Amino acid sequence: MKKTLSLFILFFSYSIIVAQADCNSAVTILLGSTTTAPAFTNETGVAPLLFCGLNNNNQIPTKGKWYKFTATQNINITISTILPQNNNTDTRVIVYTGDCSALVCVGSNDDSNGGLTSLLTFAATTGTIYTIAFDNRYSSNGFDFTVTEAAPPAPDRLSFTSQVVAGITGGYNNCIVDMNGDYKDDIVSAVDATHLAISYQQAAGTFTTTTYVVANTTVLPSWSIAAGDYDNNGFNDLLYGSGSGVTFLKANTDGTGYTTDRKAQSYLVQRTNFVDINNDGKLDGYACDDNAPCRYYINDGANLNHIQGGIGDFATGGNYASNWIDYNNDGKIDMHLSKCGQGGSGVGGNINQLFRNNGDGTYTNVAAEANMADPEQTWSSAVGDFNNDGWMDVVVGVNAGTNGYTNVKRNNGDGTFTSVSTGSGYDTVTSTGREYIAQDFDNDGFLDVLGSGNTIMFGDGAFHYVANPNMYLLSTVDRPIGDLNNDGFLDIQNGTSVLFNNGNTNKWIKINLQGVQSNRNGIGARIEIYGAWGKQIRDVQSGTGFQNMNTITAHFGIGQATTITQVIIRWPSGAIDSVLNPVINQSLLVVEGSSPLGNANFTNSAFSLYPNPAKNILNINTNENVAMKLAQIYDITGKLVIDTTVTNLSINVEKLSAGTYLLLLRDEAGKDYSRKFIKE
Repeated sequence: MKKTLSLFILFFSYSIIVAQADCNSAVTILLGSTTTAPAFTNETGVAPLLFCGLNNNNQIPTKGKWYKFTATQNINITISTILPQNNNTDTRVIVYTGDCSALVCVGSNDDSNGGLTSLLTFAATTGTIYTIAFDNRYSSNGFDFTVTEAAPPAPDRLSFTSQVVAGITGGYNNCIVDMNGDYKDDIVSAVDATHLAISYQQAAGTFTTTTYVVANTTVLPSWSIAAGDYDNNGFNDLLYGSGSGVTFLKANTDGTGYTTDRKAQSYLVQRTNFVDINNDGKLDGYACDDNAPCRYYINDGANLNHIQGGIGDFATGGNYASNWIDYNNDGKIDMHLSKCGQGGSGVGGNINQLFRNNGDGTYTNVAAEANMADPEQTWSSAVGDFNNDGWMDVVVGVNAGTNGYTNVKRNNGDGTFTSVSTGSGYDTVTSTGREYIAQDFDNDGFLDVLGSGNTIMFGDGAFHYVANPNMYLLSTVDRPIGDLNNDGFLDIQNGTSVLFNNGNTNKWIKINLQGVQSNRNGIGARIEIYGAWGKQIRDVQSGTGFQNMNTITAHFGIGQATTITQVIIRWPSGAIDSVLNPVINQSLLVVEGSSPLGNANFTNSAFSLYPNPAKNILNINTNENVAMKLAQIYDITGKLVIDTTVTNLSINVEKLSAGTYLLLLRDEAGKDYSRKFIKE
């Protein structure tokens, strides 16, 4: 077949440059063939503009090679450049169906199995014409590729349905977070330096997209993006990380516009986060510097003040991903730092670090004594309680196998960790990746990992992981996670499409937080749920993995259990809320200090209530020069029951059922106050 194909190519050698020029003149190839694609320097082919989830980091390819074949039966097809003669040439492959004027993504791949080559497998349908495109995004060298029949797939443990979502743009659409305060995940697309598009979630997985004009940011989230409400006004803001520094995008008071705050420091940014570093109730910005000590921007309520060093001090950087969690259960947020020794980071730049919060505004690297000083080429790690014992564990991911592959580290509960990779399933995995995310995708009550190999490793709660039999057709980088149709199962954005999780019969609960003394998002809070399975925990974070922004909402699967006996929220402020017997298969909103079993009834001198208990009218007495503009009342389950403006400093509560409620007031400056009251 190789010889026959060579004659075939030779026959068309006179017109091969024209034939590869664009989609309309793509070269026809046959199943079972090996095709030689000449160097791009000898070609004038048009580059593909639909990237199907591939990340460009604002560097658009300039040339392309186009091929097509027609499926003669329903089979699985593999396109591969993993061939000895290619010598690991850096390639990217994209496959489409449809007319050239309206191409539809089938799949794409870049950097397969830890190398620079490409491997893509997909299900082909009889009679369908498939267009194959390669581009010169990373290399202009020539290469060979094969188109072969793949083995029949084993049944998926969990299936997803891909759906194109109108309004999502390509390039930087790697953020899933609630942007309009309705506690439903939306999709954020950084279109360009002056435009931001937000696809707001509607019913049943539909979206309405609004594009906002923003001041020229001069940088885009080419390396990372984070979201959080750093001015506590109820609408999430954004933090862009680029190759030349950071920009903050702040939502206005009603979430209908954004202003930009471009910081003057120019440096190569990797992971960014919003986190309350000094626990003052205001979110700060954190940025991993690839070539120097890490930087953070301390929020004093008026400015974001740049500080360098103190939490990630390696002189020549190598700082790639920061995970902010409480690893020692002392109630203070700590940080695991994934590091990579590539580039200018120097000797020792690939040794991961673990920073313990000392409680006085300082952090100490305790990685060595904790057995977490792993010398890996780590771009991110998945952090979570994988065995449900109440302690945060770490799956240390790798983006290159220079120092070994994925390392599973169990938290011993005494400040140390032990590697339990042997026999875990990860000990046989040699694929690599940038993004490692811990979530419960199948809602069985045990955390899984979306990471290397373009698939999910399903956990069993005992540090054993099994890969889904088939790879998901995902971008290698742009794949943020959230519940995009509000059905309780986590979905994955994949470029301009969404992989909707088809789910199963397992039960779930989602928990959203609204801080009052703590930051508005409750970032840094510890959430615990209890039931027949025992205990599960989540630490609320902004910015997990290497590049994307995944949902802030805490998501728990509970398998076939039918009840949750208790939910406990341990807020950064020290307040504790407890909710008994919440309804399952629902979204629960907990406002800080709202639960009758909690320890937080915040005292403040801004206002008092009378009468309390109240029967019909609840009156507000302001004790300071404070003008209240908004009132919200929540019941003990966290459900919003009254949302109104404040008129004559009184609220009609006549229609409320008897019980305990939380009143939250917001003044004209956007500051929140709260107090409990009883309705007779």
